[in-house]
Amino acid sequence: MQRKNPQCDRIRGGVMRPIHAFAVSLLIFLPRLSVIAQQTPPTVSEEVTVTATRTNVRLQDEPLRVEVLGRDEIEEKLLMTPGDIGMLLNETAGLRVQVTSPSLGAASVRVQGLRGRYTQLLADGLPLYGGQSGSMGLLQIPPMDLGQVEIIKGVASSLFGSSALGGVVNLVSRQPPASAAHEVLFNQTTQGGTDAMLWLAAPLSKQWGYTLLAGGDHQRRQDVDEDGWADVPEFTRITLRPRLFWNDGAGRSLFVTAGVMGENRNGGTMPGSTVPDGSPFPESLRTRREDAGIVAHMLIGKKILGVRGSLMAQQHTHGFGDVPEQDSHRTGFAEVSLTGGHRKHTWVVGAAVQGDTYRNLDVPEFDYAYWTPAVFAQDEFAPADSLRMSVSVRVDQQNVFGTFASPRGSILWRFGGGWTARGSFGTGYFAPTPLTEETEAVGLTRLAKADLSSAERAHSYSADLGRSVGAIDLNVTVFGSEVKGTLDIRPNAKPDQFDLVPLGGPTRTRGAEVLATLHHREIAVVGTYTYVHATEPDVVTTDRDAVPLTPAHTAGLVVMWERGGKARVGLETYYTGQQRLDDNPYRDASVPYVYFGAMAERLIGKFRVFVNTENLSDRRQTRFDPLVRPTRRFDGRWTVDAWGPLEGRVLNGGVRIAF
Repeated sequence: MQRKNPQCDRIRGGVMRPIHAFAVSLLIFLPRLSVIAQQTPPTVSEEVTVTATRTNVRLQDEPLRVEVLGRDEIEEKLLMTPGDIGMLLNETAGLRVQVTSPSLGAASVRVQGLRGRYTQLLADGLPLYGGQSGSMGLLQIPPMDLGQVEIIKGVASSLFGSSALGGVVNLVSRQPPASAAHEVLFNQTTQGGTDAMLWLAAPLSKQWGYTLLAGGDHQRRQDVDEDGWADVPEFTRITLRPRLFWNDGAGRSLFVTAGVMGENRNGGTMPGSTVPDGSPFPESLRTRREDAGIVAHMLIGKKILGVRGSLMAQQHTHGFGDVPEQDSHRTGFAEVSLTGGHRKHTWVVGAAVQGDTYRNLDVPEFDYAYWTPAVFAQDEFAPADSLRMSVSVRVDQQNVFGTFASPRGSILWRFGGGWTARGSFGTGYFAPTPLTEETEAVGLTRLAKADLSSAERAHSYSADLGRSVGAIDLNVTVFGSEVKGTLDIRPNAKPDQFDLVPLGGPTRTRGAEVLATLHHREIAVVGTYTYVHATEPDVVTTDRDAVPLTPAHTAGLVVMWERGGKARVGLETYYTGQQRLDDNPYRDASVPYVYFGAMAERLIGKFRVFVNTENLSDRRQTRFDPLVRPTRRFDGRWTVDAWGPLEGRVLNGGVRIAF
């Protein structure tokens, strides 16, 4: 479901199910609702602190626009996809989780029309998923142990360096409660998906506490349209993540995290089936990842010394038909900062260093090793209660591409009648690699040439205006960006190879987001609309075209009823407009579609029982055209791009138990 404005009360979303099955579920749930206490719980004013902007200020006082999804929103998505955060982000205004490989289900997050590789995925401000997050990362992160999700849209290189050219998604850990809390969740879908999650948390002493997440997920391979190609890939995944917290209550704190994840994923042709040339084409991906990180703060007089560091190692074994590729990724990160204040200023200075390496045992000519030391400074100035300004700059010394300065400025102004306005402008850069959305989907074996001679550069701006009137909250945002040097693929002179080269001109995005929410007693309604006009030059002709797979118009409407935290029922609908398609033999533009869903949940003692449905109207891309191409594309793909749902209607249900 579409997410709320971070300054509004929480709006809940739901997972879905066939209409007739959902109606049966309501008959079970609704009689019990009448015995729930009729008292409306007291309103609690919750203060949200943003961690992604270094100064750790309250959300409403942050000049840079940051959207926050709280724990309540995250819990809703546990009812939808307990094994990953894809849906949590996809139903946030301005974000689009785009499938990059229908064969294996890989996906990336596009922020306001920009490519997914420009979005930096962090965990507690640490690059635990790599310096340049791969397209499988979203599908391998369970949301059960997250406390909140912070989203910065637009160029954020002044905060996090080159990997944050398009924006930042910071996943903040769930804190251990004051007393021991144990939870287990079981979920089953009608398409053969099974999830089991365990979360343990407890204080170890007055100052120490811990959390532990352990989970397993399994999905059977599904050929929904019975064409011999898997529309839903098969996978088996296990996850383990312990975290340790220490806080002395006097400004000193320590956070330590570690994680291991293993997944085997299979897609492509179903057993016994072939592609149009008569041969089988199975695809597979074996992933193993280990990571560790630390965040510490201590007082030096009236100043705060911060230290952060992390290590990540990830190994892949790909299978593209009969072509194998084995690779490894390594990311190391360290940062030290000093935060202080003087009169109406809050300042931060610091230094950081990050190393990213890639090694491919089968295609070693595209290996790289990036080493980037940096210094940064930030100042927030509050001349009045109604006015706050922030200026930041980061200087990176990239070992391959040289020195880059990335400034950003933001302003917050509150004025008469309850209005709040924000504005921001920033520039940044991106250190290119041979790993783009396209090459990760097909591998590097067929890549003949990769022009990585210069960094990609970008600037972005945004301005938003918001106001609350009684039970209604309204926010309007306009945004824009320009990226120079964007890499894309094009055919090579040899028929079985392709090149990776910069486009002949900049990629430009312009657009607007509108968000309106209404809260009345037990009813909450949220409506959203996003407009994106994204263009880029054609890689061959240099004529400007709309960026593929970027709908100009998207909209959503969510209605939620909840009583006392003990029961809720929700309905939702989303509209996705027409998208330009690139090299699709069946059509040049996608078909607009509407997506419906519904959910119901009931608390019974320590048990939360839920039933949900996805895609009630059973919209599927393969109802219009085949997914498999009649001939193999120049980059090696046998499928067209995924512009709509492939899995069709899905019902899932389960139970969440506190013990």
